[in-house]
Amino acid sequence: MLCANLYFPFKKNPDLLASFLRHRISKEIKSIEAIELEFEEQPPLGPKMLLGEPGIGTRGKNQTSPDIAFIVRTASDTKGLILTENKFTEHSFYDCSGRKAEDNPTPEKCLDIHQVLNKLQTVCYQLNWAKDGRPNRKYWDNLKISEYGRITLKHCPAAISGCQLFRQQALAEGIAQSGKYDLVFSCVAYDERNLDLISCMRKNGVNDFRTEWGKLFEGKAKFVTFSHQQWVNWVRANDNKGDWKKWLTYIQERYEI
Repeated sequence: MLCANLYFPFKKNPDLLASFLRHRISKEIKSIEAIELEFEEQPPLGPKMLLGEPGIGTRGKNQTSPDIAFIVRTASDTKGLILTENKFTEHSFYDCSGRKAEDNPTPEKCLDIHQVLNKLQTVCYQLNWAKDGRPNRKYWDNLKISEYGRITLKHCPAAISGCQLFRQQALAEGIAQSGKYDLVFSCVAYDERNLDLISCMRKNGVNDFRTEWGKLFEGKAKFVTFSHQQWVNWVRANDNKGDWKKWLTYIQERYEI
């Protein structure tokens, strides 16, 4: 609901939000074409084909569908996509479902980054579900750990508290590699008071996801963040005609932002 309240109202007047994204994410962003909740691309770029997720999933349930997506037009008149995980009070990006699976015989291997890097096909249970009648996931098909990631990570990046970011990064990278969009970002919109979320992956060597997660991978998709406070303050500073005065009051009263 916070996601819808903070960002969805600006579908009708997207210029202010576009200026914020241009300021926070990329100077190449010119305008916003669409804002979608629980975003899902069309095949073959949807989560079923691109990520190998079960076909039983729907937007927002049992599949990787970012909370909100901003489809933008760039200064060079091409399209861009910002896939955004929205967080408020959640304490983490949650643990990998493959590691928690009851029939995973060796979940401890996920906590050894050297085995993950060198014996991925046998270590990652996400790649071995087909034997149980479930589709193998394709997250790793789209991702490559960077040199920084190799020396920083202690576990698989999805293992503890990082699964949602891992899946969204894989989705963003797969879409970026397709060439459909000129710019593709994996993004997190968060509450800057939520220190537990910011440091939720510290046991994996990632002390602050905002500055470190994006350096863990090589690829075309970039990782960016902004806080709800930054967005609301942007509206306060730039709503020159007072069009969003009632909205600002509502957000202040409901979320103390």
